[in-house]
Amino acid sequence: MREDAIVEVAAGIHLVHGSNTNWVILTEGDAVTLIDTGYPGDRPDVLASLDALGHSPEAISAVLITHAHNDHLGSAEYLSSTYGVPVHLHEEEVAHARREFLQQVSVGEVMRQAWRPGVLPWAVHAIRSGGTADVRMTRPEPFPGQGALDLPGGPVPVHTPGHTAGHCVYHLPDAGIVISGDALVSGHPTSRIQGPQLLPAMFHAERANALASLKLIEALSADVLLPGHGPVHRGSVSEAAQRAQELAN
Repeated sequence: MREDAIVEVAAGIHLVHGSNTNWVILTEGDAVTLIDTGYPGDRPDVLASLDALGHSPEAISAVLITHAHNDHLGSAEYLSSTYGVPVHLHEEEVAHARREFLQQVSVGEVMRQAWRPGVLPWAVHAIRSGGTADVRMTRPEPFPGQGALDLPGGPVPVHTPGHTAGHCVYHLPDAGIVISGDALVSGHPTSRIQGPQLLPAMFHAERANALASLKLIEALSADVLLPGHGPVHRGSVSEAAQRAQELAN
């Protein structure tokens, strides 16, 4: 893990940069909420990031998943089966996590886009990191209720479909933070754009819905964005979502 991989955003809130995907660690005392888990190949870094902050996997109260792509779901089953950690997603994403269906860019589609800058190196890394591995879950669970979850950080799930049908961002209203997964990113190896943006079209199950979900993010009160890809973005999240809409149109 790089020395600068763990970014303290606020007290008890850390963004961790994995190999190409981020995850977030929320802490309250000895308890932890882990949001996303990187690629399967990122597992040593997931465990190392917890250890660096003084926590073991047994301290995880729950894993929250923004969406069930391999680069976010990677170690969820491991944490669930090995440590008994509950893993929660939006109800429309639960079947996706079980791999009853797959809403993920195919190898064929990636190869058709391989002429674009950055796509081929990203694809090689993704495959080596477990991007095509079987990461299906046996016991993914929908959120236990509406509104803020009774977990460290008090995250509020907000359904933002488009990237996948059950994609969720997590709002931390008291901290003024949005954890945006792949609904709004600040960079990606396959994009030449820097700053808030939608991922390239090939990554979205329903791009029109992904674009519409930016309006939902725009309505959230926050001034820090913790994306699934790219660096921390500081500044109005509403304006960041507006910028992504403008770039995508």
